[in-house]
Amino acid sequence: MRKQINKTLLFSIFAVATFFSCTTDKDLDTKAPEIVTNITVTPTNGGGIISYSLPTDADILYVKAVYTNSQGEAVFRVSSKHTSAIEVNGLNQTTPLKVKLYVIDESENSSEAAEIEFTPLESFIFLVQESIEITPDLGGVKITWDNIASKTVFVYVHILDGINETIRILSSNNAQELRFIRGLGPTEITISIKVEDFDGNITELEDKGQYRPLFEEKIDKSTWSLVSGQSINGNAYEGRTVNFWDDVVDTVETDSDNSYFIATRDNNGGSLNFPLDIVIDLNKNVKIQRFIVWQRAYWYNGGGVTYHYQEENIKSFNLYASTDAQTWNLLGQFDIGDPRDGSGNIPATAFQDAIDEHEFSLSDTSEAFRYLKFEITSNYGSTQITVGSEITLFGLDNL
Repeated sequence: MRKQINKTLLFSIFAVATFFSCTTDKDLDTKAPEIVTNITVTPTNGGGIISYSLPTDADILYVKAVYTNSQGEAVFRVSSKHTSAIEVNGLNQTTPLKVKLYVIDESENSSEAAEIEFTPLESFIFLVQESIEITPDLGGVKITWDNIASKTVFVYVHILDGINETIRILSSNNAQELRFIRGLGPTEITISIKVEDFDGNITELEDKGQYRPLFEEKIDKSTWSLVSGQSINGNAYEGRTVNFWDDVVDTVETDSDNSYFIATRDNNGGSLNFPLDIVIDLNKNVKIQRFIVWQRAYWYNGGGVTYHYQEENIKSFNLYASTDAQTWNLLGQFDIGDPRDGSGNIPATAFQDAIDEHEFSLSDTSEAFRYLKFEITSNYGSTQITVGSEITLFGLDNL
């Protein structure tokens, strides 16, 4: 009797398993999609844009383009079913390239390959290198370039001073870029350039010539004075407006070097509406190309508690210059930025950047001027108080 029951049980299990197996096999989609049709290619610098018509299959997921890049590596690009084009890129060749296109459905079935051949245009990295212009500047050189592809490039700047060579790497995906290389003395240097893209394609190192950076110095602040009639009152509590240029940078560890301005709503007519101006008479003529600002660092909670990027600190500002304190020339608009992540956390590296300095460059060396207006346009949220620690200028002094 027991053997009969066991046989019956085993048969039932087998029957159920067979039923589900048959059902699964029957429902499984194994039909490959049709291929793309009406394929055309628009060559681009370092690649191409392939357009096509999708088949009528209802369960298409994406199209995959498979090809061999200029390093001899098999690579692929994908494009969703919602578009009818796919871009292949990362190429450094002007010879014919074969690309195979596959249609992939929701069950991961792949169509047969539809093959297309085209010749890419010269890679954009060569165009970037050709467009690079270098001009001497205060304490360094200014480098500009065009990037018609707006794709990431790495510009390797080899600087030879006759004996030693240093390499600076500049990275950008902007269509037009302007960068400065600082910390160079007023002696002749030779600069060579090469350009690399994100896929490892790289140009040959090209000699761009000899340059002599211009002499640069820190602008002495001992002659500076406040134009109080055009400035906010930053003298609340222990703060003083003139502390903004006393050559003392506020630190996190101690309040013994309290050196910052504190502009409060109550000390400025009952409102603290931006912009807030600090106007300085340098009592001499200068030219500048870059400057550094520091935020207030120390907070009342005690040593080691940083106040960088907190609600009262300066965030964005405009810089103006004048020869008479009446007519002002805008030197630039600047923003320290907010380094908080999506959870509101500030990385340690951002705090260290703030401790070191926030450095800004003008697009060109300014004309000679005597008066400087530091126009604060925002803080990090306070409507009652704005604070800042120090400003330092670099350029040509006592003109």
